[in-house]
Amino acid sequence: TDLNIWKDMANGTSVEVFILLGFPGTWQFRVSFVVVFALMYTLTIIGNASILALVWRSSNLHTPMYFFLCNLSFLEIWYTTGVVPKAIGVMLGTSQTISFSVCILQLFFLLSLGSTECFLLSVMAYDRYLAICYPLRYSSLMNSVLSVQLALSSWLGGFLAISPLAFLTSRLTFCGPDVINHFLCDIDSCLALSCSDTWPVELATFLISIIVVVASCVVTLVSYMYIISSILHIQSAHGRKKAFSTCSAHLSVITIWYGSTMFLYVKPAAQNSLDLNKIVNTFNTVVTPLLNPFIYTLRNKEVKLALGRAFWKK
Repeated sequence: TDLNIWKDMANGTSVEVFILLGFPGTWQFRVSFVVVFALMYTLTIIGNASILALVWRSSNLHTPMYFFLCNLSFLEIWYTTGVVPKAIGVMLGTSQTISFSVCILQLFFLLSLGSTECFLLSVMAYDRYLAICYPLRYSSLMNSVLSVQLALSSWLGGFLAISPLAFLTSRLTFCGPDVINHFLCDIDSCLALSCSDTWPVELATFLISIIVVVASCVVTLVSYMYIISSILHIQSAHGRKKAFSTCSAHLSVITIWYGSTMFLYVKPAAQNSLDLNKIVNTFNTVVTPLLNPFIYTLRNKEVKLALGRAFWKK
């Protein structure tokens, strides 16, 4: 097989269409996965769209915190949409092929949205830091102009950071096999199939992961160190509980997100097993977008009150 690959490279031929393997198994097993994916996707869209509608309709939620939450919900809708419909087609066997250009586009789209989420979560941590550590100056420090600038910077930074990685991946040569052991196109799968030198892509992946994931995680951790320190200095137990409740939902989200993201991308080479990557990617692209709206709704009194008023009006 190695000889055939080298012959293909010498002849200038390369694979232009890949076959996504998804989750191998019996038909009943794959259908059960489809049902779970479809249900979770539906709940994700409904949950995140409900947060967008609720914040839009409730004037008391027109604050920087909920503006950033709307950005996160909007991102989650597109993030899971970039994965689940295609994954369902793969598992049903109706859409298992994907062209090289679409594969690179999906990789760029998902990694860019993932990078944007890292930046948004760090911005939200900084917002909570200002709200808790500087409550009297919060409205002047975190005004509407700064909120928009931080959100736009997160989106722009997320897409710009992944552009070099997507370009380098698009320059790889694929001579066969053409089967991707995944339900989506990711970096590790592309590196495993490439018959050209993958070191530049591996180096770019590692460096960009350090810049995006680790740097944003450090900003988040430092913000929460100051937040926890300020909360501990509050005299009353009620005041401490109220202060902690404003950031506990966000803390839950970043713990889930950064844990899985660091496992997938912050490593010097493609060392994880592709089967394990599929499981973690499922958690990252399907489960986490579903959990976010429920975490923020169930752990936030303002959102629950706004939701109650919305139903009461109806």
